[in-house]
Amino acid sequence: MTEPDRENTPPLAHSWAGGWRRIMLGTGMLVFPTLTAVAVSGDVGGSAAVAGLAVVIAFSLCYVLLALALGRERRSFVKPLLAAMTALFLASLPFAHADAFFLATVIVSVVAVLWRRHTLPVVAAGTVAALLVPWAVPAWHTGPGVFQALALLFTSLTCGAFAEIAATNRALVAARAEVARLASEAERNRIARDLHDLLGHSLTAITVKSRLAHRLAAKDLDQAVAEMAAVESLSRQALADVRAAVTGYREVTIAGELARGRELLRAAGVVADLPKAADAVGPEQRELFGWVVREGITNVVRHARASRCSVLLTPTSVEIRDDGPGGAGRGLIGAGKGLTGLRERVAAVGGTVEAGPLDPRGWRLLVTVRQADPRSEGTT
Repeated sequence: MTEPDRENTPPLAHSWAGGWRRIMLGTGMLVFPTLTAVAVSGDVGGSAAVAGLAVVIAFSLCYVLLALALGRERRSFVKPLLAAMTALFLASLPFAHADAFFLATVIVSVVAVLWRRHTLPVVAAGTVAALLVPWAVPAWHTGPGVFQALALLFTSLTCGAFAEIAATNRALVAARAEVARLASEAERNRIARDLHDLLGHSLTAITVKSRLAHRLAAKDLDQAVAEMAAVESLSRQALADVRAAVTGYREVTIAGELARGRELLRAAGVVADLPKAADAVGPEQRELFGWVVREGITNVVRHARASRCSVLLTPTSVEIRDDGPGGAGRGLIGAGKGLTGLRERVAAVGGTVEAGPLDPRGWRLLVTVRQADPRSEGTT
């Protein structure tokens, strides 16, 4: 007999250690020693009956100690107590005869719970013994122990099934906790990604427009005031975007981002070569391509030092180019949080992201996705 499987033992141990479950299971299994004690009183008398009852009481005590050991995770006591119960069962045979196999029912049930991989051979051996041993001992004057064999068979299988269900429930609870943890982590990552993308664009626009207003203040006060009004509007939009990201409801579209990008590039002094419309992009890609345009144009304004920026749209791709320096400084963008978050968004729909310098100068960001339906293709 091997050590109890640590994955299999705890469910029963925790059930026995937990309130009414412990009382119910313990009391239920003590019915079998009670039946054996009744049989001892009916089969023998005098000192033999006293000895037989003492054996049954000792067996019951060992069983209770075994239940307590399991409840307290004292696994080192399990095998010695089970061995003592087996010896007491054998000692009860001369006193209880066939009904001594009720004690064997308790032993086999414990084995079925603790060592489930050995349930079938142990239950089969116990059932055959309960059936044939009374028939094989003529002095007992009984036939085959059919009732005892059936009690052993169904009780032990029921206990084994209970342990299996308990282990499954424990695994399900652990799996549910893991799913909840992963969902929480995914939500945190989503919020972090959305906040970076939303605020990165908005704060960049606010910075650019504030600088423009500062330069215009000495030349064109009315235009400077208009730019500051735009800053106020952007600030309010940024606040709304943050609230939307936290609650999971944010609306980003390719058409909206092209309009915002055109205004941001104008404020930064970059010539914007952007499509007038986004009809070529199917509805299923408009949000994703909106995020791409937002991230790409924000990086152009922040890092490119470019004079021109262009956006090319097709049903399956969006490409953002600029004519700024394509050196090592721009290479750091690939390791930033913005591009990392963008790669996660694109990977979620099975697309690819390419980002790198152009020859002789400039930078390109290209996002390509699989085409879901050829009929959705159009022209830019």
